[in-house]
Amino acid sequence: MALPFVIEPTQLAALLAQPTSNKLLIIDMCAEHTYLQGHIDSAIHVPPQKILSGQPPVPGKIAPVEQLNRVFSFLGLTPDTHVVVYDDEGGGWAGRMIWTLDAIGHKHYSYLNGGLHAWIGSGQPVTQEVPTLTPSKVDVKLDPKVVIEIPDIIGELDKGDFVVWDARSPGEYDGTRVTAAKNGHIPGAINAEWTSLMDRSNGLRIRKDAKEYLASLGLTADKRMITHCQSHHRSGFTYLVGKALGFNIRAYHGSWAEWGNHPTTPVEV
Repeated sequence: MALPFVIEPTQLAALLAQPTSNKLLIIDMCAEHTYLQGHIDSAIHVPPQKILSGQPPVPGKIAPVEQLNRVFSFLGLTPDTHVVVYDDEGGGWAGRMIWTLDAIGHKHYSYLNGGLHAWIGSGQPVTQEVPTLTPSKVDVKLDPKVVIEIPDIIGELDKGDFVVWDARSPGEYDGTRVTAAKNGHIPGAINAEWTSLMDRSNGLRIRKDAKEYLASLGLTADKRMITHCQSHHRSGFTYLVGKALGFNIRAYHGSWAEWGNHPTTPVEV
């Protein structure tokens, strides 16, 4: 099933009306109370914490393999399953799930542009019915080219074709907002706050001029790019935007919680 990476509500609604839609796995990354109030038909709720390690001091790191095996086995994931992910906040948790799918080597996925806001805004129905799933046997292996660590960034900082996309707020970026032992940003990083890529007048979809906007800041397709935030939640969205624009983008799951509290990482203010 060849579906676009970014899928619109009308496209997904048309797919769900077809008998072959059972090859789709729709993952809802919304708040639990939102899911219970109403969700896309056949969507299954995954609390974001299920795909995180939750271990201080860097709780946003990817969950252990055993935990991921339980989650994706429960979801009935198979190699040919096409996953459609959405959330209710403009794409942070949905993007984090897409990054997690990349991390375990699963390549068939789409992001519902704008998530639940765009779905409801375009007049599509919701249900309170919770689907039953057929579990599968999943044995994931994490791809070290996706799940990168501090040395992967340190080794790139002096290279001209490399750039860090910092998805945090300007206050976190310039160090005036304290979130770690060291505050500021990775040397040379460019700040483009995650919400600046959402179109609030269009159901929180990715803004149509995203490529031009990012180019004006120096974030362009000719760069090798790593994105991060504080816990790789906000940068889940910037990761998926980068993918949608064809960028050579990866994401740093340790994010500032790790970098800003590490004794030897370089920090710029």
